[in-house]
Amino acid sequence: MKPEDCQTMTDVRAGVDALDREIAALLGTRFGYMDAAARIKPNREAVRDEARKAAVIAQAESAARTAGVPAGLAAQLWEILVEASIAHELAEYDALSEESGASDGTRTRGLRRDRPAL
Repeated sequence: MKPEDCQTMTDVRAGVDALDREIAALLGTRFGYMDAAARIKPNREAVRDEARKAAVIAQAESAARTAGVPAGLAAQLWEILVEASIAHELAEYDALSEESGASDGTRTRGLRRDRPAL
């Protein structure tokens, strides 16, 4: 149901709950890409890319403006999302490095045994 079709608060809440489930699924997919990035990047220093972070936030702000999201909100949300993504990617990179036995910030590429291939 579209927001403009809602007649009751029950309708609104059902729509919000359904949308939240979709957002959670999309976040799961996004973090799957962070796992892939941790597997692909050649060294730990490559995980944090401030230019890419700025571009991602700018793209999100532009898309949010187009979608009618209140000004500034997307930047705040994506700042949190990108930092959480970086933290997740660093943890995944470290786990892969530990598994491969690398201690110098570099390692051979490979999947963790407890993670499915993407």
